[in-house]
Amino acid sequence: MNAHIYTNDRSISAGTIARTAVLALALTNQLLSACGKPLLPIQSDQLEQLVTAGITTVTSLIAWWKNNSFTAAALEADKTFDRLKKSVH
Repeated sequence: MNAHIYTNDRSISAGTIARTAVLALALTNQLLSACGKPLLPIQSDQLEQLVTAGITTVTSLIAWWKNNSFTAAALEADKTFDRLKKSVH
């Protein structure tokens, strides 16, 4: 994915922001569901909790697996890695 958001001298990828936003939404829904105020309009309590736990688990694994670079050092390391990858091909 080549889309980036530029902040000062750093560039955070759109994928990083999207994965972070989906994870935040899933975790928020999980917490609200545990408090009895779910965001998903599912009637059965057990089904709603299973769906919510599944969504949270999947988004957590995706966000954990992908390289989400936020710090300046991590962003610079990504640039170095991309340069090295291009020079090999």
